[in-house]
Amino acid sequence: MAFTVRGLKVPPNSASLEEARNRVFDFFRSACRSLPAIMNIYNLDDVTTSSQIRSTIASEIRKNSHVTDPKVIDMLLFKGMEELGNITEHAKQRHHIIGQYVVGREGLVQDVGSKDQGISNFLKNFYKSNYF
Repeated sequence: MAFTVRGLKVPPNSASLEEARNRVFDFFRSACRSLPAIMNIYNLDDVTTSSQIRSTIASEIRKNSHVTDPKVIDMLLFKGMEELGNITEHAKQRHHIIGQYVVGREGLVQDVGSKDQGISNFLKNFYKSNYF
């Protein structure tokens, strides 16, 4: 599966915003197509589903939806392609993938609940700031 991602190259510059937009959609499609292999490589079936990771990828792309400069979009697309290449070539470890794409910045849902009941607000803020 890594060989299909390797074949997808980002040209140096998009001619227009529409062309850059189409390249982003192509990148999202290739990322979604490589998800079964990623789930298999990193053994993520016990932690998450592919649809949850797909929605995380989509939210990462939507986070930069305000960008209108095609050169900046190309740069962000290149960074995304590099990240996807590193993941599919197994250059990251399982805990990197879980920390970045499964847990995210909010932390695990099971960590937020019952263990913080008897702690002061100072400690809650301290622990929240030191997770990532």
